[in-house]
Amino acid sequence: MRVLLVYPNAKKEIIGWGDMGAIAEPIALEYIGAAARQEGCEVKLLDLRLHIDDLDATVLDFKPDVVGVTGYSMHVLRALEVCKRIKELIPECITVVGGHHATLEPTDFFEPQIDHVVVREGTIPFRIMLRLLSKGERVQGVASVWSRVNGEFKLGGESPAFDIDAIPLPDRTLVPDDRSRYYIDWMKPIALMRTTVGCPFRCSFCSLWRIMDGRYYKREVSRVVEELKTIPERYVFFVDDEPFVAPERMTELARGIAEADIDKEFFAYCRIDSLLRDARLMRRWQAVGLRRLLNGVETIFDHELKDYNKRMKRDEIVRGIQSAKEMGISLFCNFIIHPNYTEKEFEEVIAFIKENAVDYPSFTIWTPIPGTNNSYDNVIVRQPNGRPNWDYFDLQHPVIPTRLPRAEFMHLFDNLYQVFANNYFASSSPLTVEAYKERAQALRDPYVALAAKVLLARRQKAATVASEAALKEQAPPA
Repeated sequence: MRVLLVYPNAKKEIIGWGDMGAIAEPIALEYIGAAARQEGCEVKLLDLRLHIDDLDATVLDFKPDVVGVTGYSMHVLRALEVCKRIKELIPECITVVGGHHATLEPTDFFEPQIDHVVVREGTIPFRIMLRLLSKGERVQGVASVWSRVNGEFKLGGESPAFDIDAIPLPDRTLVPDDRSRYYIDWMKPIALMRTTVGCPFRCSFCSLWRIMDGRYYKREVSRVVEELKTIPERYVFFVDDEPFVAPERMTELARGIAEADIDKEFFAYCRIDSLLRDARLMRRWQAVGLRRLLNGVETIFDHELKDYNKRMKRDEIVRGIQSAKEMGISLFCNFIIHPNYTEKEFEEVIAFIKENAVDYPSFTIWTPIPGTNNSYDNVIVRQPNGRPNWDYFDLQHPVIPTRLPRAEFMHLFDNLYQVFANNYFASSSPLTVEAYKERAQALRDPYVALAAKVLLARRQKAATVASEAALKEQAPPA
């Protein structure tokens, strides 16, 4: 069987900053691809972020029997478009979707162009599906899979127990020509790697912990070290939701990396309180190659930290930023901008970042993302069917009413990127630099046109004045 895996591209006209300043390898599909190859399938992976116009040609050339698509909430409508087009090209092709949004809001994929929706961990149910299809049998009654049965989607059963070490290693040979193009700022090319799954915290704005029902699964350290040895890229981003909440394990992993003489540079998520709890552990990691941490600062206001259930206070954040600087670890800090902010809150955020010399501030707009138990009732961007317009759930657009006029709010939000432009240029991000060039050009063009009109008007006025003066000189005396 031929299996085509597709990572959808976001809609450029809506998401002005691309995939948050980075295009990293589609590791979720590399896991699925590895599972498909275990079933003897021929597998191809198409990353539409890099090959935006290649869908038709790839489908017609490869002629897949099964197509698998993943993505986040902002990819939902694009994923549906992709599957619809595939059905138009090859009507008999089986379409399967999975990923974060499919797990949390599977009904958004109960559409004619979709045959199956996989929830939670997908490698095991996908293998079972492929096994059934290869035998010419119908796919129904598979745990963790919603399948179309007599025109209606039915769940085949609850998800089985999860064994993190039973998952195959991601097949990084699926995109050999693309690997050099994956990056996160100066880290290029960069590989992604997962050592744990799940998160033990319960932040109110986040749904990641719900994907695994609030449980925290850890891979055997020896397996992690062995996988690291197989990665050719120098830069590696640990995409664990929070690896440093297990300090003893991370100490063991740092020791294993050192003993294996693995020479790489690492980027990882880390809570501020984890950073502060064990400075010795962080120094050990800095010694084995940790160069950057992604800190979810989220907010500088104590009342919001409480509302978000972050379990920390502003003074801890300040100490955490200072501690990282003392250890020589660069910080990528995310700040949530709530739609109820006024100019005052925007100014306070800017002042905080400047006062604490944050290396790389990133900004997202508070959004009632799936799985957070935040109601969609106030969502102002809707599809014709009444569901939220998921295209705007990119954390860069307000999807609920703003306290300020929306245009003013967006001006202040966009200004955050302008204020800290030098931070982004210093990161050497190709996408960020290009985005600023495009944005500068977009801003420059109207002013150039206006300046040309003003200059032309001045020249015309000067010519008129000169002409009138000449006529006066030529006129005979009265």
